[in-house]
Amino acid sequence: MNILILGSGGREHALAWAIRQNPKCDRLFVAPGNAGMEPLARLADLDILSGPAVIGFCEENAIDLVVIGPEAPLAAGVADDLRAAGILAFGPSKAAAMLEASKSFTKEVCDACGAPTAAWARFDAAGPARDYIRAQGAPIVIKADGLAAGKGVTVAMTEAEAIAAVDDAFGGAFGDAGAEVVIEEFMAGEEASFFILCDGTDCLPIGTAQDHKRVGDGDTGPNTGGMGAYSPAPVLTQEIQDAVMAEIVRPTVAEMARRGTPFQGVLYAGLMIEDGRARLVEYNVRFGDPECQVLMMRLGAQALDLILACAEGRLGETSVTWADDHALTVVLAASGYPSAYEKGSEIRGLDALPEDSSHMVFHAGTARRDGVLVATGGRVLAATGRGATLAEAHGRAYALADAIDWPGGFYRRDIGWRAL
Repeated sequence: MNILILGSGGREHALAWAIRQNPKCDRLFVAPGNAGMEPLARLADLDILSGPAVIGFCEENAIDLVVIGPEAPLAAGVADDLRAAGILAFGPSKAAAMLEASKSFTKEVCDACGAPTAAWARFDAAGPARDYIRAQGAPIVIKADGLAAGKGVTVAMTEAEAIAAVDDAFGGAFGDAGAEVVIEEFMAGEEASFFILCDGTDCLPIGTAQDHKRVGDGDTGPNTGGMGAYSPAPVLTQEIQDAVMAEIVRPTVAEMARRGTPFQGVLYAGLMIEDGRARLVEYNVRFGDPECQVLMMRLGAQALDLILACAEGRLGETSVTWADDHALTVVLAASGYPSAYEKGSEIRGLDALPEDSSHMVFHAGTARRDGVLVATGGRVLAATGRGATLAEAHGRAYALADAIDWPGGFYRRDIGWRAL
């Protein structure tokens, strides 16, 4: 079959790497893609936020399945357009993608179905939000209501920090995403990610991971899109996973169906675990980045079979085959990230590194210019290792990262510290 992946990041490179291994995949296209995907797929210059443009490409290239990687095309309704044109798509409708596109929408769904989450309030002006913060005290969490590329959340440890976050949001720091804010109770505990495929009716858990959001070692500094991850996450025991499915995920999916907006795609539940119980932090409606890199490293070729079963509504007859293995990824970012950073610095040494089922460097923000690999983004590469133990995966990932010759980049040295 011919497959099109929409996106250009490390998540999409990992999806392409896994899908390409499956013999069902005849031709693979990625739009717009990046330099790391060139050996795997044909890259297409395509407006991935335009349903008509994507449909036109699919018709010209006899595409059988479209896998939508990032949140922006989902929020723009590209999956709806594809389905209306009779093209198989992996990803939720625009209405169902509201679970990520609006924090307040998710909170309303959780309240309606009884899913445990933090107490919250929504504000469309700074004054009442400041008053609420002063009444509640700190620590407290401030979230831009809309899509802010993973950067719209402030875990404020003081009232002053919380008020500054509110002023930033209403001052335009996140564009339209910050026109409203959700203020939440601070939840203590250990955070982890749980990934579930949903076909509108059935749900299939496909893996756990733990991300490292802050930029510096020891979880210090500002939040980022993610500086590394590992899978599985030991804190998400089977008992806790079963409870999350029963108390959070299945009630959410049932509530979405009740509203006439069934959820089809991957549901990424960010959870806070304390004293053996989980509460929902937030939903994303696509694979996480860099969590996708460790999940795909472990799933391999079966990822396509699972995605197909989800898109075709066959999850009830599908299962996941897990090896007793571990994967860990280390994100290499441009110096200065997540603040201002330089683009265009040269990256060397990748050609000499192994690429196999235990070692991969996934590209996120890269391009080839005059035969030279250069950095074009903030998070640029994800050095990923797989092993029989987390320590072995950790060793392989860091050996890859250490071998990359990129003076313009940096990475954390402590990915996986909680589990190790």
